Amino acid sequence: MAEGSENNAVDRPPPTFQRALVAGAISGLAVDFMFFPLDTIKTRIQSSAGFWQSGGFKGVYRGVGSVGMGSAPGAAAFFVTYEALKARLPEYKFFAENPAFNHMAAASGAEYVSCLIRVPTEVVKSRTQTGAYGQGKGSLHSALSTMKFEGIRGFYRGFGITIAREIPFTSIQFPLYEFLKSVLSKQYLGGRRPTSYEAALCGSVAGGFAAAVTTPLDVVKTRVMLEARTSASTTGAPSSASAASTTLPPPQARQPSPSVLSFPPRFLAILRNEGPSALFRGWQPRCFAISLGGAVFLGIYDLAINFGMEDRLDAGTKKADNGKLK
Repeated sequence: MAEGSENNAVDRPPPTFQRALVAGAISGLAVDFMFFPLDTIKTRIQSSAGFWQSGGFKGVYRGVGSVGMGSAPGAAAFFVTYEALKARLPEYKFFAENPAFNHMAAASGAEYVSCLIRVPTEVVKSRTQTGAYGQGKGSLHSALSTMKFEGIRGFYRGFGITIAREIPFTSIQFPLYEFLKSVLSKQYLGGRRPTSYEAALCGSVAGGFAAAVTTPLDVVKTRVMLEARTSASTTGAPSSASAASTTLPPPQARQPSPSVLSFPPRFLAILRNEGPSALFRGWQPRCFAISLGGAVFLGIYDLAINFGMEDRLDAGTKKADNGKLK
């Protein structure tokens, strides 16, 4: 990389807490609202009740309220943590010498923090999308029903399994994203920092690849979050479809939220009972949504995080040059 471009790309100071917070919130809201219908279709395809029974193409924005509540703080928490860890971890020799592991560790830590906020909204969203508490019901009804029948723990159903999906996904996406930006800069851009549009392209490729590889994990996670409906139909709920969709088991019949240790048997059960294809249900809308979402998410974040920075850097450079001339 050229010396001048190093100053523009590598030596650029990490974003401030406030900048990372705002940029993360903006990017999170943008991508979740834009691609929510595709996520609804993917969730219904993966549901054990079946696509049409879960609502088909009807009400594809059902559950969007819960996303609005969680996407901005979740994404903001992710990027604040990611930028902080990415800047601090190189203080240790191993991470300083291995940038890929630095990005992987930073992204994994950030994902854990983000999931503390996002998992409750994911639970409400998934159950609203599939009509687990009755077709046509909104996010508020699903949230109140979850609290009524399962308490606070119900909002964290599948937390461990969600982490088991998100950390592998993020550990693939962000190192690949940073690698693609680095290769693009060094080999095609003469060492300059990629623009936000170019960063969006890198985010699209990284997101689509990571989504394809981790689809089986997503299927297991979705099944866990939808277990309220399955439990209702197997613990004495009425046999009619309408009753099964609105009746939940009594408190003593409810199962505790599964731990991450339950992931392997659940994975093998789906593989054995439904075949390998079941583990890749919904991969088309998932990959399409996350590929486009990766472009929007990381492109908007890059744009927001660097907004006005070029002018500041240019002003700083001119000031330094004037000081040297004096």
